[in-house]
Amino acid sequence: MVVNKKVPLRKCVATGEMLPKKSMIRVVRSKEGEVSVDVTGKKSGRGAYVSKSEQAVEIARKKNILDRQLEAKVPDDVYEELLTLIRRESIL
Repeated sequence: MVVNKKVPLRKCVATGEMLPKKSMIRVVRSKEGEVSVDVTGKKSGRGAYVSKSEQAVEIARKKNILDRQLEAKVPDDVYEELLTLIRRESIL
């Protein structure tokens, strides 16, 4: 008997799409209020998921969606790190 594993889905804060967790990038705010990109998806703190597309990151930046979701000011270098990760993965 074949048992299908349930694929965890998460909602992109920018596009509103429900996608598999593996195809998203998590941005997390720690208890100290520090915002960072969570590549492993296991850091503790409040998290928000963004699709692995440059358009989704740009939408989140323009509309300050991550700021509202994480209830903290997201620095520009976090957005740049997201874009770098997406571009690096698209090359591979």
